[in-house]
Amino acid sequence: MKLGAKQLRTTVPEAGDIKKIKKNPIFIILDNVWDTYNIGSIFRLADAVAAEKVFLCGETETPPNSRIKKASVNTWQWVDWEYSETAVSAIEKCKLTPIKSGLKIENLKVVAVEQSPKSTPYDRADYGFPVALVVGNETSGVSKKVLDICDTIVELPMFGVNISLNVMVSLGIVLYEVIRQNH
Repeated sequence: MKLGAKQLRTTVPEAGDIKKIKKNPIFIILDNVWDTYNIGSIFRLADAVAAEKVFLCGETETPPNSRIKKASVNTWQWVDWEYSETAVSAIEKCKLTPIKSGLKIENLKVVAVEQSPKSTPYDRADYGFPVALVVGNETSGVSKKVLDICDTIVELPMFGVNISLNVMVSLGIVLYEVIRQNH
């Protein structure tokens, strides 16, 4: 089922509608993302790549929220999501989450999108399915506790005077690299 923004804004999915969507084994974890417009836009990204689930962690605002609804064009109702007290607990839960076939996720690769001395360029990483992508707070980034348990840290090159990109933009670029490598 393909819906335009106008339809999405007014459509409330039924359980059967959501089950018809073939999901990719992609988990998106928001580690204290504060901006509700970023959160809403990340729901749009999750819908665009048919991500399995979004975890909203820590101080990340959760739906229903008018700004999340507006930025997500209501995709927050179509994307499976849950709140988790911490990103660490969300990562642990991802590793135990059953996928549609009823099997547990094995070999989940957890990748932080963050600038770090330990990071590699995003386009040189291997993003085999299943994968969990972690993005962090707009000011302080992904927390050290989370970085310590990630399998890989990736970053996007910056060639101008600015040292970083918006969290949603960075996630979008990496998500489409994940899709490119797996389809």
